[in-house]
Amino acid sequence: MSIVPERPGRGLPDAPQAGSAPSRRDDTGGTLPVPDVACVICGQPVTFDQAVAYAAVRPTVSALLARDHPAWREGAWICRRDLDEYRRRYITELLTSAIGELGPLEREVIESITTGDLVTEVAGTAYDAQASFGERMADRMSAFGGSWGFILSFCAICTLWMILNVTGWLFVPFDPYPFILLNLALSTLAAIQAPIIIMSQRRLEAKDRLRAENDYQVNLKAELEVRQIHEKIDYQLTQHIARLERLEQLQAEVLARLH
Repeated sequence: MSIVPERPGRGLPDAPQAGSAPSRRDDTGGTLPVPDVACVICGQPVTFDQAVAYAAVRPTVSALLARDHPAWREGAWICRRDLDEYRRRYITELLTSAIGELGPLEREVIESITTGDLVTEVAGTAYDAQASFGERMADRMSAFGGSWGFILSFCAICTLWMILNVTGWLFVPFDPYPFILLNLALSTLAAIQAPIIIMSQRRLEAKDRLRAENDYQVNLKAELEVRQIHEKIDYQLTQHIARLERLEQLQAEVLARLH
């Protein structure tokens, strides 16, 4: 019985490509993924779907990793938890160098970028839900006091008051000219209405401040996201150009051998 010689490399596992999952052969000849890879940062074994290869990390974050961990180089892996932490550190350092000390608004933006949560919200919704009964009544009274309905009804009441007290058609005048009781009522109304309007204005200012803070967070997050997208595109283009140059070099070498 003749024996067919085995070709070199047959039966051996394929060499993993950069950024791809290491593999091994099973009994049927198929490939099975290696269940764990070691994270360079924490040293803990993690499953492949929770790990990121060196080639898949942006240069800015990769430089930050290499600064703290010299073992971070080509062929290394990092778990997603540590990668998210270093992304957070990179954005924190970027904002600190740009605007100085970070406040709670900037930290919320950084956290939303890391976790993927939204910062957009309907301005004033939570603030209105926490309003007391007096604050809601102040808003309604201020809204009515600044309407044409209040102006027309106020003019009608004052006119009717003066006509009835001057002519005495329906009853004996209780507030004859110069209408001292009417002046007292108007002064009392103005004294009560002024603080009510001030309370409502303070609430509107608070809602405007919340709206402005939310707009600032949305704009800041959009700027950071656009910056990261540009970095990713530049990194991908750089890698693509490097691959093309390498292919051209190999093609030139092959052609030179053929000739």
